[in-house]
Amino acid sequence: AFSFPKMPQPGPVCVGTWPFSLSGVNAAAKSLIVGGSALDAVELGINVVELDPEVTSVGYGGLPNCEGIVQMDATVMTGDMKAGGVLALEHCRTPISVARKVMEKTPHVLLSGAGASSFAQSEGFPKEGTLSPHAEQRWRNWRAGLDTASHLQPSRPPEMDPECHDTVGMICIDSAGHMAAGCSTSGWAFKLPGRIGDSPIIGSGLYCDESVGACVATGDGEQIMKFCLSFLVVELLRQGLSPHDACRTAIQRLVQPTSSSPAHNHPCQAAVLALDRHGNIGAYATLAGFTYAVWRAVEGSGEPSGEVVRVGVEHTSLRWDHVHPEGKDVEK
Repeated sequence: AFSFPKMPQPGPVCVGTWPFSLSGVNAAAKSLIVGGSALDAVELGINVVELDPEVTSVGYGGLPNCEGIVQMDATVMTGDMKAGGVLALEHCRTPISVARKVMEKTPHVLLSGAGASSFAQSEGFPKEGTLSPHAEQRWRNWRAGLDTASHLQPSRPPEMDPECHDTVGMICIDSAGHMAAGCSTSGWAFKLPGRIGDSPIIGSGLYCDESVGACVATGDGEQIMKFCLSFLVVELLRQGLSPHDACRTAIQRLVQPTSSSPAHNHPCQAAVLALDRHGNIGAYATLAGFTYAVWRAVEGSGEPSGEVVRVGVEHTSLRWDHVHPEGKDVEK
């Protein structure tokens, strides 16, 4: 089985889900280069994505729920297994930063709804509009052709679509070897109010234990949560699997047909991205089209410049059977 080569000393590394994370990965890299912590880099990198109005599944550009209200979820976790998150947060454009405050300033792990919004304002986050003009127009267009049950039926595209209900997930290793991971999303477009997916749930949307590694997930949260997918990947790393094999094994578990679960027998949209404590990367997806951004410290490389990698796919009807000669998973 293919895996990235072992790195005896990982050095700073950053990975993020989807091409829209590339600007955030590069911002995180700038922080890591000057000795910033993994946690600082994750927060800074995800902030860049959250404030980008062109990204329609995260932060300010995120599409709202069926009532036209943007409700955001985010969680951060450090390699020493501290964590904090917010669920259905309103009126704040940088939920990952609020999640960090929950971790650092409260005895809790998760705050939700009005309580999360009140906490954010008490910590100095301004109450601000989160529905961008583009997202509002998309919502009005959706309402104009509304089928009363359409928002309850998840999209099942033939390829993974980062606009459907996808997360920015990011993992960093800093120069001291410490790890952190974060996830942020506005969730499923036009969802029912209060809906929560996998992204802010520890073990589902992300998991980080720097004694072995970290994982972030993206896609159909309703399915990902049922398998604690990120925790599963990290536990497979603990058992000695490479990040690639751990991600592949977890995805195979997700899509394995079961006679007792008919709804589980069709491919869902899900992907996992993992980084072990040595800096080795792995990724796997249920459908073609998943990509991630990656940056590694290279001595004398100057301005940080990450790259986007397209990964392979394997599920009940598609086969992943090609490896890029330079060590990158690509679709055949």
